[in-house]
Amino acid sequence: MGILTWTWILVGITFALYIGIAIWARAGSSKEFYVAGGGVPPIINGMATAADWMSAASFISLAGIVSFGGYDGSVYLMGWTGGYVLLALLLAPYLRKFGKFTVPDFIGDRYYSNVARVVAVIAALIVSFTYVAGQMRGVGIVFSRYLEVDINTGVYIGMAIVLFYAVLGGMKGITYTQVAQYCVLIFAFMVPAIFISIQMTGNPIPQLGFGGTGEDGVYLLDKLDGLHQQLGFSEYTSGGKSMIDVFAITLALMAGTAGLPHVIVRFFTVPRVKDARKSAGWALLFIAILYTTVPAVAVFARVNLIETVSEEKYADLPEWFGNWEKTGLLKYEDKNNDGVVQYVADKGTNELTIDRDIMVLANPEIARLPNWVVALVGAGGLAAALSTAAGLLLVIASSISHDLFKKIVMPKISEKGELIAARISAAIAVVIAGYFGINPPGFVAAVVALAFGLAAASFFPAIVLGIFDKRMNKEGAIAGMIIGLGLMLFYMLKFKFGIFDGGKEAVAGLKESWWFGISPEGFGTIAMFVNFVISVVVSRITAAPPENVQEIVENIRIPSGAGEASGH
Repeated sequence: MGILTWTWILVGITFALYIGIAIWARAGSSKEFYVAGGGVPPIINGMATAADWMSAASFISLAGIVSFGGYDGSVYLMGWTGGYVLLALLLAPYLRKFGKFTVPDFIGDRYYSNVARVVAVIAALIVSFTYVAGQMRGVGIVFSRYLEVDINTGVYIGMAIVLFYAVLGGMKGITYTQVAQYCVLIFAFMVPAIFISIQMTGNPIPQLGFGGTGEDGVYLLDKLDGLHQQLGFSEYTSGGKSMIDVFAITLALMAGTAGLPHVIVRFFTVPRVKDARKSAGWALLFIAILYTTVPAVAVFARVNLIETVSEEKYADLPEWFGNWEKTGLLKYEDKNNDGVVQYVADKGTNELTIDRDIMVLANPEIARLPNWVVALVGAGGLAAALSTAAGLLLVIASSISHDLFKKIVMPKISEKGELIAARISAAIAVVIAGYFGINPPGFVAAVVALAFGLAAASFFPAIVLGIFDKRMNKEGAIAGMIIGLGLMLFYMLKFKFGIFDGGKEAVAGLKESWWFGISPEGFGTIAMFVNFVISVVVSRITAAPPENVQEIVENIRIPSGAGEASGH
């Protein structure tokens, strides 16, 4: 059977599974819609958290970044993995003990202020919409190649699927759907990695094959360094980023992970505080399986790509090349009219433009793996993108229906009314997310990295100080969040989109003007530090929080009796 037939079969089976689970686990109350009723077992929650967190950026784009950036791409691996450890150890158990549905709910109650709640809602919406833009683009890329439809059509199909199970099932439906999606995505990522590792190094374990030798006895990384030097690229194993930018991006991704509302809310779905710790441990294990494989997949894909296309006649290139050309994500321009592909670092003579988001998806085809493996990767990419998109849409829906309507605008709204508001909010959010998927601000991982920077700049200081600083008050938190978020947005718009300097075409020339030599992906670190300083200074020159709030802060840090904290 061909790739298209296999894709329809595998995507059809997995989509039927997701929709079936959504119908079986549909939410009947607002608590089930927001936090799955608070009764999810730790191992199930760990698997759902892993799927929620490992988005299209992890599955589709991360290996592409490492594949093209080499050493420089490792900042994403370090930042995202380190951030999850930070979240699991530093924040998750305390937030679970506080017992709120959402991050804005925590901030609103901890800082005894509806203004703080509204600021947190705005921050959650900005972070979530930036993040979900990357997911919808990932969905469009997968559909455009594997189902041979236009990228925009792919986004529309993805919107319809997410709308169905997110709106119907809420967190309860999403949780069990994400367990299925984790199983699909990890199987789809590991199977081709194992195949190619055996093919290139004879070792079935990709993590070991990555450091092994090929048939010629040359270490794979040495071989790739040699290929890079021949084509004029910088050495794969050496970095071009400055140390300060590497540090800033890594820290922004770490703090951003620990401040992501759609990941944090997963720890409210377990029965007890100790279950939050257990599920964090399980999630880390499930995440590590994919993240330790990414560097290997990146090297395999890069070596295979260069050896397949460089100095080859265009007419003799394999079928996969033409298939990806149709999507517009791979472009060949015969500049010297000799019919031979020149893939080199020099932009003046380079004839091949490759979107880095295709590397994982195209990898099995480049390696000539069986058609069912190629189709499986497409199903895995969809699982990764849809699982995170659903989690983000739930954050958007709960921020509007619970934190705005229930807590501020209509305090007397009925349970049924709140559930309807949540579903309408989710539906509107899907439409907006689809727009961003059709008009993306960049490749998947870059867009997602900006969302992490926004989360680091806004939420992380407010959450950390809210847990560990009794003296932290509403004035400090509000000032810190507004200034941190505003600073990150300004820097993003200026240096990523060129809003103030001539549009996107001018962005490349603005690199020399980066503040402290830090890229937009890393600037969340600076904005976060500014947030911390503003928050602490303002809180010390204004009135202390009420006694009852200070007691709450004391209580959520006391482990004794934590096992009984099932509701609050």
